[in-house]
Amino acid sequence: MNVKLESSWLELLADQFEQPYFTKIKDFLLKEKTEKKVIYPPGSKIFAAMDLCSVSNTKVVIIGQDPYHNPGQAHGLSFSVPYSITPPPSLVNIFKELESDLGIPMPSHGNLENWAKQGILLLNATLTVRAHCPASHSEIGWQRFTDTIIARLSEKKENLVFLLWGSYAIKKKVLISKQKGHLILEAPHPSPLSAYRGFFGCRHFSQTNAFLRSKNIPEINWNP
Repeated sequence: MNVKLESSWLELLADQFEQPYFTKIKDFLLKEKTEKKVIYPPGSKIFAAMDLCSVSNTKVVIIGQDPYHNPGQAHGLSFSVPYSITPPPSLVNIFKELESDLGIPMPSHGNLENWAKQGILLLNATLTVRAHCPASHSEIGWQRFTDTIIARLSEKKENLVFLLWGSYAIKKKVLISKQKGHLILEAPHPSPLSAYRGFFGCRHFSQTNAFLRSKNIPEINWNP
């Protein structure tokens, strides 16, 4: 796996690609490919979250856990699916909260590329998965890489908004610099199993825009 990454991220993470742990990630993925295992997302989309949202453009970070593991769903952005794919239940609940919070009608698709292009880093902690096997790549080293992204981004930038949904994402709070004026918003995961415990009604979207306005940073148009 050759690392083809947007230039500002290559600069921020340059020292990571020769680290032993990253070599192990590449070796693992090559082995999976040799064994004819199907891996999601496609190779060209593994780093899509960063390709669509440069370091300088990043305003908001939404941390997911694992790519979708069913055919056609994963395209490198946390919670997002391509236009042709029915939005999964967690994403539907995100849209329900968006409608409740900002009055944005339920969209006809689940593609969040428009969010990414406006400066929302839709980052999964693990960047690949084997087909039909959730969390199958969660122990191969990706989390060290994505933890480095969160830590370095939070050190380099000021006044970011981190949306931490669910206990897994909330644990990443320790990586976020406390010296740079970031806003950290926490809520239960939007999954149908937990959304009713406080994701619904969290109003993270309006809170994000209010914070950005207060820092004279352009707001997010949350229409997908």
